[in-house]
Amino acid sequence: MSPAILVIEDDPDIRGLVTLNLRDLNFDVEAIDDGEAGYRLASEKQFDLIVLDLMLPGLNGLEVCRRLRGDDNYTPILMLTSLNSETDRVVGLEMGADDYLVKPFSIRELQARVKAMLRRMEQLVKSQATDDAEQDLQIGDLVVNFARREVRCRDQVLELTSTEFDLLGYLARRPGHVFSRAELLDKVWGYHHSGYEHTVNSHINRLRTKIEQDPSQPEYVLTVWGVGYKFRDL
Repeated sequence: MSPAILVIEDDPDIRGLVTLNLRDLNFDVEAIDDGEAGYRLASEKQFDLIVLDLMLPGLNGLEVCRRLRGDDNYTPILMLTSLNSETDRVVGLEMGADDYLVKPFSIRELQARVKAMLRRMEQLVKSQATDDAEQDLQIGDLVVNFARREVRCRDQVLELTSTEFDLLGYLARRPGHVFSRAELLDKVWGYHHSGYEHTVNSHINRLRTKIEQDPSQPEYVLTVWGVGYKFRDL
């Protein structure tokens, strides 16, 4: 069965272009131009991925994303934005988006991002049986439960997005190993595009605000200046 993708984009030219080129990859694509209607459709029907424009009339993309995550709907979301502002991108990630593309973007890059996100979800499903048998990982006050995809810190359950959990899990399983941003982009996101390492930075910053007692002086996810990041040595 072909992956089902929902496109929520009010610009008719972009909506048509995205829909056409995703269908060229044999995906089952539904497209809608309204945030409220898109939210209802995403809530009523199961999709494998949502391509969501940030600037929508009425119910904007951030609110659509926030509501879906509030409903425990964790369908991967690729957010499209024409705003070249780091603040807007970080807010999108904070609301639960898994990745983003800044307009204008190339169709080849859009296709690569979508395929990578779907591939990552497929690998996640396949690895679920292994994760179910894996014991909890505890480091200090931080406990990672891979079977339930749950993280607790100082006896509180943390609200992590799917990508934040995958990033934390990848690092925590390899304590002391230093990864460049490009390596993390390849291993966690499933693609490598030069110039998009800032995606990793944004997720690391958001992850730190959730797991670190003092994000400015992290004790778990550490920066190795000039190289990248690592999880602390056990």
